[in-house]
Amino acid sequence: MLVLEMKIYGKQAQYDAMDEAIQTAQFIRNKALRYWMDNKGVGKYQLSAYCKVLAAEFPFANELNSMARQSSADRAWAAISRFYNNCNKKIAGKKGFPKFQKHSRSVEYKTTGWKLSEDRKYLTFTDQKNIGKVKLKGTRDLHWYDKKQFKRVRIVRHADGYYCQFLVDVDTRQKLEPSYSETGLDVGLNHFYTDDKGTRIENPRFYRQGEKALNRLNRRKSKKYVKGAKPQSKNYHKARKRSAIKHLKISRQRKDHAVKLARCVITSNDVVAYEDLRIANMVKNHNLAKSITDAGWYQFRVWLEYFGYKFGKITIAVPPQYTSVNCSDCGARVTKTLSTRTHKCKCGCVLDRDENAARNILSIGLSTAGHAGTKAWGDETSILAGESLSG
Repeated sequence: MLVLEMKIYGKQAQYDAMDEAIQTAQFIRNKALRYWMDNKGVGKYQLSAYCKVLAAEFPFANELNSMARQSSADRAWAAISRFYNNCNKKIAGKKGFPKFQKHSRSVEYKTTGWKLSEDRKYLTFTDQKNIGKVKLKGTRDLHWYDKKQFKRVRIVRHADGYYCQFLVDVDTRQKLEPSYSETGLDVGLNHFYTDDKGTRIENPRFYRQGEKALNRLNRRKSKKYVKGAKPQSKNYHKARKRSAIKHLKISRQRKDHAVKLARCVITSNDVVAYEDLRIANMVKNHNLAKSITDAGWYQFRVWLEYFGYKFGKITIAVPPQYTSVNCSDCGARVTKTLSTRTHKCKCGCVLDRDENAARNILSIGLSTAGHAGTKAWGDETSILAGESLSG
């Protein structure tokens, strides 16, 4: 599957209709979740059938396309099934109990409720939400794909406007000539990653670079906020939008960096080993949380696994325990603090701390002590390329 994103251009009335469709999808998703909570033993098909009951009970829900209502119920079931899987795996903590959505930003149509024009530049929504015909602009040419390959259409609201995402049924896998090389990657904060050969990639720190401008925009936004006023003034919403657009730009910079770097690593190596980090636990350290989040390690890993699946390369996630303290030459354990950046062992091995860890990661990965990445070995992908997480 492939996700293609295009910018939507329309009139203000059409944007308002899109907002109403998004709110309706959120309403159906939350209603389906409440139905599951109140009725023991409810499954996926019962939630899908419940959409028909909601359409008969609420006229605004009936205005949304029937398959779009089913997609909203599918979202509720995705959260429920994830909770069940976490319980079966006995994951510690709250296990991700499903929550009601408060600020949804997307609505998804399946094979009906929309129609693509012959020149692939316009999209018409045919349900009763009165979105109508909108113009599409983007860098990808939709003529490369047959109309039957477009399986789903999603409207996504971002800070800088509305976008349309097409889910295309196409095999993206390609065959590359083997490079006969392998690498181990150790991610860090001083450098984005260091490989087993000592190559270092600088950490771009996009959030740190834009933090001064963000703070200035947030101050302007807070000055225009009136406590207890409903609704807030137009000037407040303008300031809020400027701040949101700046955040969106930083997130897109981080994604672009992760995509290009992951593709370069995968195409240059046949085997890539990296740390199986638990980012959610690492950001509990409030001294490093901002820097860890700014680095975008998880997003880099997601794209490594995707490109590994696409180009038929092997990606291996290895446990990170003791990779920094064990000597990559003799295996002895050399304890060191975070401030110690040089690895010195009694055997005479003197290396940069991150390079030593990268060698250990590669060694563990080649010994098959780790587990294959999400998209390695030809498994089904769990995260689609280009997928909007916020959606």
